[in-house]
Amino acid sequence: MYNWTQEAVARNLPVAALFSRAPIAIGLAFVASYVLVDWLGDLSHVAAIGVTPWNPATGLSFALVLLLGREYIPWLFIAPFVSGMVVPSEPLPLDVNLLGATLMGLGYGSATALLTLPKLRFDRTLSTRRALMLLIPVAAVSTALVAVAYVALLAASSLIAAEDVVPTGLQWWIGNMIGVTVVTPFLLILFTRRRLLVPSIELAVLVLALAATVAAVFGLSDTFRFKQFYLFFLPVMWTAVRFGLEGVTAGLVLTQIGLMSAMQYSGVETSDITSYQALMIVLALTGLTIGAVVNEQLRTQAQLRQNQEALERAARLDTMGAFAAVLAHEINQPLTAIANYTRLVKMAVNKEPTDNVTAREAAEHAVAQVDRAAEVVRRLRDFIRMGTNEMVPQSCVELVREAISHCRFDSATSNVEVETRIARNLPPIVCDGLQIQQVLINLIRNAAESINAGGRPDGRILVSANLVESGRVIVKVEDNGPGFDPDILARAVAPFATTKSEGLGLGLALAHSTAESHGGQLSVENTGSGAAVSFTLPTTVTGT
Repeated sequence: MYNWTQEAVARNLPVAALFSRAPIAIGLAFVASYVLVDWLGDLSHVAAIGVTPWNPATGLSFALVLLLGREYIPWLFIAPFVSGMVVPSEPLPLDVNLLGATLMGLGYGSATALLTLPKLRFDRTLSTRRALMLLIPVAAVSTALVAVAYVALLAASSLIAAEDVVPTGLQWWIGNMIGVTVVTPFLLILFTRRRLLVPSIELAVLVLALAATVAAVFGLSDTFRFKQFYLFFLPVMWTAVRFGLEGVTAGLVLTQIGLMSAMQYSGVETSDITSYQALMIVLALTGLTIGAVVNEQLRTQAQLRQNQEALERAARLDTMGAFAAVLAHEINQPLTAIANYTRLVKMAVNKEPTDNVTAREAAEHAVAQVDRAAEVVRRLRDFIRMGTNEMVPQSCVELVREAISHCRFDSATSNVEVETRIARNLPPIVCDGLQIQQVLINLIRNAAESINAGGRPDGRILVSANLVESGRVIVKVEDNGPGFDPDILARAVAPFATTKSEGLGLGLALAHSTAESHGGQLSVENTGSGAAVSFTLPTTVTGT
């Protein structure tokens, strides 16, 4: 499974502070928070014991596992059991409380375990609409199943009347869904963002507008409350458009708190709670959807700006390449002539009967410097122009071995161990050996630098090669470092995308172009224990 702990610590996210605490301390803090928010929700309880129309505790349960991992699922059984014993004015019977806590733990534990499956690649930072599209349906199904089972348990225990089963179950289901849609996104964003909302006059105005809306809606008679409830959409949508998902999640929490308080002190009838719940869940889903769309639009705009900057830099690079090519062509001829004349001078001096050591040494240095200048110019020209591929059969084992031999780690990365895992009887790969070696060298060095930056004392890099379908070989470089930053993972192969202060951001982009020039593809991903970059190469078996 993806190592969220390493990424959080490496990126210095707020949730990293939680990882430094003992798991038992985190679990006990969760139980205390669960009981507190459950008690707050119980202030406007439904007639049934242990059933509340607003259940932020469910959202807290989802956030705990999604942020900290599956090892915290057992606390989802403990927290509702403790809450069931101390929160209701009439504590539940022990057997009912135990069975109810088990149902909740199974339901919500299964839902969060599903969301944290590596195959789903659920984004805890909610950076995309896909993450919300995974969270909301899974939460809806799990809370519905738990509501049906829990209310059936209450009915079987004669704690609610048979005619109250359906309305009570519906109210409890929507209340739990509100808890997930309001509390869970807020906590996920709160603990996965380095920087949240910056206080401003506009934010203060939004808070005042929200308070005024609560006062306006619940200050009217019961007849107009439902009609005026849609006034809540104005500040929520305003917040979503102006501040994206980060702002609207905080706005929804404030709206929920205001709504719970107003309903508690305005004497709302129990029969009207379901209607208010339905309006609140629609408001929450609308705000989250708009916030997610706004965030994607902002990322798209930022990506377009980065692409434009990359194109401008590429144009300058192309100009520099043309200039270097012309420069090399123009100065190579006089440099060659100078080198030849200098060699003639050296030969003439050597034939003299007198000792012209000084003249001979000066001539030798001149020749060396001229040759060196010509080589530098030639290398610059080849680098910028990228040359052409020399596609010949190569031994994959030899290419990997030579690439590793060229990687010399300094003392800062001396704890990094490089391993190889090459499949037996691999057919020769058809490639430009020099280019593929350079790609491997860059990937290995980048992995070592990432491990060193993450402060791991047991750094490990694995270079593997295996035969896949269509007779191609997949070469993969894996490490146990902190992984790629999600902010740049989506644009990792874009030119000039880098997190290094001194880097050009060309490493993965050049590796990507090299892989494509060989008829393959480059894949960049975060794995269960670090990062991995892989690419495919043709073999003599493919006939390419």
